[in-house]
Amino acid sequence: MSSSKAILLKEEGNRYFQAGDYVRAEAVYSKALIADPLNPTLYTNRAMARLRMQLWENAIADCEECLKLSPDGSMKAHYYLSQAHLALGHYDDAVEHARIAYGLCVQTGDKSLASVLAQVLKSKKERWDDMEKRRKRETSDLEAEVLSLMERERDEILKPDGDEMMDEGGRTEITEEWEKKMANMRDVFNKARSADEKPRVVPEWAIDDIGFGFMHDPVVTKTGKSYERASILEHLRRQNLDPITRTPLYPSDLRPNLDLKQACDDFLQESGWAADW
Repeated sequence: MSSSKAILLKEEGNRYFQAGDYVRAEAVYSKALIADPLNPTLYTNRAMARLRMQLWENAIADCEECLKLSPDGSMKAHYYLSQAHLALGHYDDAVEHARIAYGLCVQTGDKSLASVLAQVLKSKKERWDDMEKRRKRETSDLEAEVLSLMERERDEILKPDGDEMMDEGGRTEITEEWEKKMANMRDVFNKARSADEKPRVVPEWAIDDIGFGFMHDPVVTKTGKSYERASILEHLRRQNLDPITRTPLYPSDLRPNLDLKQACDDFLQESGWAADW
C-alpha cells in the first residue's frame, strides 16, 4: 500500500517538476519518501528538484542516500552529485562523479550519454580554471614577496654601519645595481606571464567530426575513423550508417581508440582549457 501511494506521489511530483514548480515537486517527493523510504529513485527525483532550487547540500545528501540503497551505482545519483559539487566549488568530487556517471552510461547504453559527457568536460574545465586562478595568484604573491625581500636586502646594505657613513657615490652605485637586479626579476615574472597569453590551438585530430567537441572517449569505426563515443552512438540511434561511407555500421562495430584517448588526455594535461572546445 505504501509503495502504491509512493508511486502516485512520485507521478504528482513529476508533474509539478515538469511545470517548473520545484518547491511543490520537492515537497511531494518528500511525502513519497515517507511512504517508501527505501526507494532509491525517489531520492534522485528529490535531488533533481533540489538542484533546481540550488539546495546543493541537500541534493548531495539525497544522492548519497540513493547510493547507499543502490550500491551497484545509480547513474543519475552520480550525475546530480557532480552538478552539486561543481556548484559548491568541489572540483575534484565533481569530476570524479561525472566520470563514474559516464562509465555507467556507456555500460548501459543510456541515452543521456551526451549530457553526461558535457558534465565531465564542464567539471574538468572549471577545475582547470580554478587551478589557473590559484596559480596566477600564487605567482603574483611570489613576485611581490621576492621583490620585497630584495628591497629589504638593499636597504640593509645601505644602512649606516656604526659611525661609518657611505659616501653618496657609493650609495648611488649600490642603488642602481639593485634596481637592475629587481628589473631583471620583474622581467622573469613578465616572461612567465606572457607564456600564458600564447595562441591556444586545439589539434584537429582531437576534434570530433560530428559534435565538433574535444574528444574525451574516442572510438574507432571499421574504416579507421574515430569519433567521440557519445556523438557516434547518437548518430547510430538515428541511422545505422557510417557518417562518411554510408555503409552499415552498428554500435558493436565500434572499438575504443586507446592511443588517441591517451594523446587527448596528454594534451588536456598540458592544455586543460581545450576541454571547453
